[in-house]
Amino acid sequence: MFAFFVAQTGIWATTFSEMCYVIGIMKDLKSLPKNELVRLLEESEQKHALELESKDVELQTKDADLESQRETMREQDMALQIKDQAIEQLQQERDEYKLAFNKLLEKRFRNRSERYIENPDQLRLDFGDTDEAADAAEGLADAVDELEQIIPEHRRRKRRKKRDEGLPAHLPRYETTAEATDQERTCPIHGERTLLPESMWDQTETLEFERPRLKVRVTKYPKYACENVPDCGIASPERQPGIIEGNKYDTSVAAEIITNKFSYHLPLYRQQDYFGGCGWVPSRSTQCNILANTFEIIEPLLGFFTNTLQGDDIVGCDDTGVTLLYPKTLPAFDMDDPKERRMQEVFQEALDQQKPSINGKMWAYRGLDIKLNVFDFTVSRHRDGPELFFANYQGKLLGDCWHGFEAIAVSSQGRIERAACNAHARRKFQESTAYPDDRKQWMRWYRQLYDIEDRGKNMSLDDRLALRQREAKPIWDAMERWLEEVQYRTTNVILPKSDFASALQYVRNHFVELRRYLDDPRLPMDNNECEQLMKQVALGRKAWLFAGSVSGGERSAGFLTLVSSALRNDLDVWVYVKDVLDQLLRGSTDYESLLPWNWAAAHPEAIRQYRIDERRDRSSRRTAQRAKRRERKPST
Repeated sequence: MFAFFVAQTGIWATTFSEMCYVIGIMKDLKSLPKNELVRLLEESEQKHALELESKDVELQTKDADLESQRETMREQDMALQIKDQAIEQLQQERDEYKLAFNKLLEKRFRNRSERYIENPDQLRLDFGDTDEAADAAEGLADAVDELEQIIPEHRRRKRRKKRDEGLPAHLPRYETTAEATDQERTCPIHGERTLLPESMWDQTETLEFERPRLKVRVTKYPKYACENVPDCGIASPERQPGIIEGNKYDTSVAAEIITNKFSYHLPLYRQQDYFGGCGWVPSRSTQCNILANTFEIIEPLLGFFTNTLQGDDIVGCDDTGVTLLYPKTLPAFDMDDPKERRMQEVFQEALDQQKPSINGKMWAYRGLDIKLNVFDFTVSRHRDGPELFFANYQGKLLGDCWHGFEAIAVSSQGRIERAACNAHARRKFQESTAYPDDRKQWMRWYRQLYDIEDRGKNMSLDDRLALRQREAKPIWDAMERWLEEVQYRTTNVILPKSDFASALQYVRNHFVELRRYLDDPRLPMDNNECEQLMKQVALGRKAWLFAGSVSGGERSAGFLTLVSSALRNDLDVWVYVKDVLDQLLRGSTDYESLLPWNWAAAHPEAIRQYRIDERRDRSSRRTAQRAKRRERKPST
């Protein structure tokens, strides 16, 4: 290839013919005058400059177009990223809504009682939209076909247990003889019939009900004086003390109002109709006055109950909410009293936020060995309530994993040892929906632990401790190893925001407190018995809806303490409450004799033996059913 370039003219020649052409042009240029040659060169330079400028403009335009295209592509990429993020967020929200819907659906239709299923692998209630449900339906159909082939003409049915239709044996009975007519006594052929022995008679039992009856006791106080000696004055028997000034209402009336409201959960306005059917229609204010005065009478006894319960080595604690109406004009509070100081803070905050009411708390304290249930009312779930109760307590505090209990145990400097409720931990796994295989394993572990507790509940303390150490402790060790190993998974990793991860974190945070029962044979595995006391509050709250004042809430807590402790000791509540009021009005300070178990020993006729029998029979049936289940399918 040839290449030739004329610097002045800007002519390139890349082939032989082009070089010849250029050489010919140069020969022609030599014949031109110098000024003409300069002119041609200037024109050529101008032309070349214009061409370069045009090319530069063209390149700039192309660069601008390319930059515009790049900017468009960047905007499109940004829009795609935003769209992908929106899609991912919508998918996450959809999964969360689906999870919440499944939880609500299960909560609505599942069995309300926390019964421990025989097999954690058992299928859940389904509406047919899963593969598991289809497999189960197919398997059930095959089982029905096989059964029809084996027993084509006869279907075996489990014989139903005959129900006992007899009336309760503890009810009083009286006998009456049916009157026979003359036609029944006399035979038209043989004359008068012979009366057969009474052992051959037929008899029926008919239940009767007598409506409560009210009566007025008129007490006359005779007066004595010395005849014709007015200076000696007049002597008369001392007036009997009463709930209301003038002894207008007997303790039986107060006992009935207390029993109706706090044992049968009848609000005062319904008790108006109840008493109205007996001929007396008390106003609600009258009933409130009776309750307020009665509370002042039993308040020292309630303090003795609290002090007695604080002597137990193990106390369970739980709480529930109660709507409280607070005063819109705040009274003066004693700021040295921690409870009143807390009231002032809560009421002032509610006023600032213009709340119509606040959420107060009803606390329940249940002794393990001391059979008392003590209730307390506070304006919030601040730990001032339990903190005051456990201020001088020494022992074990059994409850959920609320941080307030942990703070109380830490501040006690070793006097209080906290034990956690395993029912709360198990419930979190039961309600989780993610990671079904891992969930089944944890449910299986808890089923085994509760089966061990069921076998050990009737053992001696030493045998129960040995059973827990021998069988329950290895399960807890396996749970601990699982919690350590799951953090290093490379497959099926537990996502931290899943409900199953929350359940694991709950157990991990309180593992020591959850397994504390292993070293104390008296300590229950859970706090269910204390939590069931909240039903007594919830049933009443459903009827009376709210507490009208702090003093009203405190009175309710006091009456619940009296009634619930009587129920726990299987006493006739009305009889117990009336006798307690009678003794306190007479000035008795022997509070020890008024403790429910001591009072029951002195009044065996007031013990509801049928409740004891029912509880014993129910426990025996449950134990037998669990034993059969273990024999049929041992734990793995």
